[in-house]
Amino acid sequence: MRIFGTILAGGQGRRLGGVDKALLRLGGETLLERAAGRLGPQVERLALSANGPEAAYRAAGLAREDAVLPDPPPGDLGPLAGVLAGLDWAGAGGADWLVTAAVDTPFLPCDLVPRLLLTVETAGTAGMAMAASGGRRHPTAALWPVALRDELAAELAGGLRKLGAFGAARGAALAEFATGPGPDPFFNINTAEDLAAAGAALR
Repeated sequence: MRIFGTILAGGQGRRLGGVDKALLRLGGETLLERAAGRLGPQVERLALSANGPEAAYRAAGLAREDAVLPDPPPGDLGPLAGVLAGLDWAGAGGADWLVTAAVDTPFLPCDLVPRLLLTVETAGTAGMAMAASGGRRHPTAALWPVALRDELAAELAGGLRKLGAFGAARGAALAEFATGPGPDPFFNINTAEDLAAAGAALR
C-alpha cells in the first residue's frame, strides 16, 4: 500500500490581506515548514498544491524532491482542484491513496495518516475518510483513494466546489480526534487574530 500526501495551499488568504499562507511565519517557521514537518514523515512522498512561485516554496522549506502542483485549468476552483492535482500526481507515481491537509493547520496530528487508515479499515470500505474534532468535520484533512480521481474530476467540471459535500455524498468515514487541553489539532489560521492565537498556543 502506497500513500502520498498533498498540502493544500491554493487559497488567496483574503482575510489576511491577500498573503500566501504557506509563507506566513509562526514560531520561527513558515506554515509550510510546519505542515511538511508533520505530514511528511507519515507519507511516502509529499507535494504542495499551490499557485505561487515555486522558488518561494523551496526557500520556505519544501524539499527539493517534493513536488509543487498548480491547480489544473482554469484555476481558482477551490481546494477540490488542489485535491484533483494531488490525485493526478499520486496516480502517476503509483500510489494507492492520497492524504491531504491544509497548510494553515499548524497543529496537524502527527498520527493523522494511521488514524485515517484505521477508520477506513474499521468501516470495512474502500472509500474515503475525513478527520473530525469537537463536533466538526475537517474535510481538508482526508484520505482519498486514488481511484476516485475520475469521479472528482467530473464533479469539479459540473460545478461542485465543496470538499465536504463530495465526501458526504460518498459516505466518507469520520476519524474522531480528541481536543484539549491544548489547541484543536485542526485549528486553522484565517485572520491575524488566529495567527496571534496560534503563536500564544505555541508559547
